[in-house]
Formats: sequence, C-alpha cells, structure tokens
Amino acid sequence: MANLTLVQAINLALIQEMERDDRVLILGEDVGLNGGVFRVTEGLHKRFGADRVVDSPLAESGIIGASIGLAMGGLRPIPEIQFEGFLGPAYDQLCTHAARMRTRTRGALTVPLTVRVPVGGGIHAPELHSDSPEAIYTHIPGIKVVMPSSPYDAKGLLVSAIRDPDPVIFFEPKRIYRAFREEVPEDEYTIPIGEARIVREGDELTMVSWGASVIQCMNAIESSGRDIELIDLRSISPIDMARIATSVQKTGRAVVVHEAPMTCGVGAEIATRIMEECFLHLEAPVQRVTGFDCTMPYYKLELDYLPDAARIEQAVADVFAY
Repeated sequence: MANLTLVQAINLALIQEMERDDRVLILGEDVGLNGGVFRVTEGLHKRFGADRVVDSPLAESGIIGASIGLAMGGLRPIPEIQFEGFLGPAYDQLCTHAARMRTRTRGALTVPLTVRVPVGGGIHAPELHSDSPEAIYTHIPGIKVVMPSSPYDAKGLLVSAIRDPDPVIFFEPKRIYRAFREEVPEDEYTIPIGEARIVREGDELTMVSWGASVIQCMNAIESSGRDIELIDLRSISPIDMARIATSVQKTGRAVVVHEAPMTCGVGAEIATRIMEECFLHLEAPVQRVTGFDCTMPYYKLELDYLPDAARIEQAVADVFAY
C-alpha cells in the first residue's frame, strides 16, 4: 500500500481510471499544463495528452455544458470546477439538463458525468472560495452528491463516481487535501455510493458528519470521554439512512455536524428523518453543530464560523444534560 494524502489518492484514481477506460477525459480551468489549482491533476497532461486533459476557458457553464454533451455521446468526462463558489454559473446546466436527461429521454440517454469540486473553508481563501453548498445539489433529483473525509475513501468513491451511469458531484474538502496521510491500496477498489462508514463504534450517542468536519468530530470525541459512535456519511445523496437509524436506535441520542449554514442544511434532513424513524428511541432532541446562517466571513473570522471541537463538545454536553 502507498501512504497518500487526499490529493495523491484522487490523482491515483484518475490515472488508473484513465488507463483502464479510454473514454475517460478531464477538462477544466488550468487542469492541464498547471495540474490544477491544487495540483490534483498534476502529471496527467503529460501522461495522457491534450486531447484527454483539456485546459478550458474560464466559463463554468461552458465546461459543464460541453461535458454533458460528451457524456451523452458516450464518453466519461470529469470536469473540474476550481472552487465550489464557481458552481453557480453552471447550475442551469447541471440541474436543468444533466440531472433530468435520464427522465427526459425515458432512459434512452444518460449522463455519466463526474464533477470534481474543491469545497469548504479553513484555508483562508477569498470570497466564493470557502463555501459548502452541498445541500443545494442534494435537493436536485437525478444528481448524486459525495464528499470523502479520507484518502482511502476518496479513491474508492471517485472510481465509483466515474463508473456511475448518472451525474455525480464529487466534493473534495480542501482543508484536508494535505492534512494527513493514510494507507491506500494501489490496486483497484471501489466504495459504493450511498453507503456510510462507521468511523468509531459507541453506545452512548450517534454523531453524523462528512468531509473535513469528520476530523473535528474525532477531536471532540477524544476530549469528551464519552462512548460515541461516529458515522461518516460519505454519500450525501443518496443518504444511508438505514445505518444512521440503526445507530440511533442503539444509542438514543444524536448530534449532526457540518460546515454549511444551519437552515435547510443536510443536517436538518437527517434530524427530521431520525425523528420520523427513531422517535421512540430518542432520549433527547437531535442537536446540530453547523456553520452560521450568514455568508462565510473573510479569513480573519473564518475559523470562528466553522464548527470546531469545542462547539461539538458543547452539543454533546447539551444532549446528555437534557
């Protein structure tokens, strides 16, 4: 096994899928000669050529629109949007066309499209470079949404996304791109989309998170002294509600943690479904630890906005004090 960062694991997955399937190609701003703004596609232009690693104009709607056409034509495009805030100009293409094409054509056409997007805060970037818009796209039927929290998961989930017959938004939490290393098999493997992971087993409380917040949850759990079960959602749409419900029925308590604003965040959906499926098992109301209902602040206040171990620990204390 190789000891890889998240960036390296994604790069390896791209190389192996491009070698395995000549229908796979990459396009986006600076993905070729420069290897991407975070160097995730570094070396791919030299290895596979300009026809399969394409530097595009600065036009997100054009990048996604072209990718939809390529996918409908039988290819497996992987467009990169440099930062999550730039998904806005491509919203129409993604949600009006990519998400609906299977239904619109009664299954005659599909869009096997994997949109790679760095996501989230914590790196002191400027405006439109630190948001967490996953709930917006989770709301759209026809699009799958995933967000890994580790190098191992990133490789396996990306391979599954590339091979999926329908559009997948693959959010990459940039705060942990190079934060730590993990053993990643060099051989091929996949992780099914829609299957959450139990990071840590426990009996007293269920904590649900995804992306970079999983690391903050682990820090809080270690400090709390409680026997907490941590679930990494991995797949935000579809959600593995069965695994969450099984855990909450065992523990009787739940805390959901995410970077995005609280109102209408994915945590609200999870909390509601816990209430619907686990109400008679609950010992306390579900708590949410999230970003605030405001625009992500500039870097001076950025870390105050993001959920940290202290805020998570307080939520855990509130649940047990109920």
